[in-house]
Amino acid sequence: MQVNLLVDKQGPTISKYIYGQFAEHLGRCIYEGVWIGTDSDIPNENGIRKDVVNALKEIQIPVVRWPGGCFADEYHWKDGIGPIENRSTIVNTHWGGVTENNHFGTHEFFELIRQLDCEAYINGNVGSGTVQEMQEWVEYMTMNGESPMANLRRQNGQEEAWKVAFFGVGNESWGCGGNMRPEYYADLYRRYQTYVRKYGEHNIYKIACGANVDDYNWTEVLMKNAARFMDGISLHHYSIPTRVWQDKGDAVNFPEEQWYSVLEHAQYMDELITKHSTIMDKYDPEKRVGLIVDEWGAWYNVEPGTNPGFLYQQNTIRDAMLAAITLNIFHKHADRVHMANIAQMVNVLQAMLLTEGEKMIKTPTYHVFDLYKHHQDAELVDSYGDESNHVTYTASKKDGKLTVSLCNYDLTETREITLSREKGEFEIVEAEYITADTMNAHNTFEEPEAVAKKEFTSYIVEKGTLKVTLPPMSVASIITKEN
Repeated sequence: MQVNLLVDKQGPTISKYIYGQFAEHLGRCIYEGVWIGTDSDIPNENGIRKDVVNALKEIQIPVVRWPGGCFADEYHWKDGIGPIENRSTIVNTHWGGVTENNHFGTHEFFELIRQLDCEAYINGNVGSGTVQEMQEWVEYMTMNGESPMANLRRQNGQEEAWKVAFFGVGNESWGCGGNMRPEYYADLYRRYQTYVRKYGEHNIYKIACGANVDDYNWTEVLMKNAARFMDGISLHHYSIPTRVWQDKGDAVNFPEEQWYSVLEHAQYMDELITKHSTIMDKYDPEKRVGLIVDEWGAWYNVEPGTNPGFLYQQNTIRDAMLAAITLNIFHKHADRVHMANIAQMVNVLQAMLLTEGEKMIKTPTYHVFDLYKHHQDAELVDSYGDESNHVTYTASKKDGKLTVSLCNYDLTETREITLSREKGEFEIVEAEYITADTMNAHNTFEEPEAVAKKEFTSYIVEKGTLKVTLPPMSVASIITKEN
């Protein structure tokens, strides 16, 4: 496989927000995954797990979306403020029917954001909430002056307003968020977004609920009727190996055919973005409105013996391939994709981390995000060359360095890839990769390093070329000087 890198050609910026995370009140994502309370024996800072925060900071996560998901449209924020012991409980009807104590609310979320040093993406309640409720929440969070909600925030111990970088007006309004028609939601979006006001010095990036996978009519109606009122429009797509939601296949014990079927389904993201973007171009040729893929990743049957509503699944080297394939697609469409949020951050679906009591492990997907973090806010490098079956790649440049990330998702074949550049040499700064010997290799609490990042040395540098030998089931990132 021959790849020619056009290093001198100017390309779009790969937004760091493509590496965003999603933390819903679902299963053990928030409770046990993030929040353990101040009286826990597990090391914590203000009730938030230190090991989780430290691991997420290593991969430089830029933004966290909260509180949902489907949960967002049944969440009433005033239940989650004030003294913890006085907060109302809520039944999480979407995810397991469990009763939550609301100990993790607005203040706790922004404490998490502070510890992670990242941005906040708040998802508002349109499905069961009122305009007033949404307006008051924005005021509570972002108003620094004198106002009823700002004063209530101060009474609850937070003097300074927080920064809300992104705000979603509803979630999956075509489904769990209200079963709405696009025409109805377009009008409702126009109304609700009016009251997502700028109270402070920071603009709030307003995100409309976009399509369910390939519902192109939804995008057409929303863009036609509400594009000028939005900064972004969302898209959701989950990759499943069977295409049958009732039986989505096993996360670990799967046949060879499901290795390839789920990765092929992941590549459907390219077609989805292309077709939705074409519709968006009709109404927004300047590409001001971003496509926000705020739910994506692998979805399998839950782990045996766990609550079906908790969506807890293991994470194998197959999921590392899926993550790399999808991130490469997002980079390709960097002119339109402004943010993406993998589902989900801890203990749910394609998670970065899994916890069990005081233990925590990093998943293969986590290591891909680690390998790819150098692409955040980098300039996409255009390229051309041969197509190679089961190989996908991306290249970017930033701060005088050129990063090339490669994925070989073939189960058995090693791939030879020759990278060339018209000017300059490949001077290697760093090279790392992950791989495995079996297609279901994964990390467990007994073997947390079964899949781990290693130094990559299978390359040869010659004049103007970099020859890479990439083993099967592997993802590598090679950083060179841009020169």
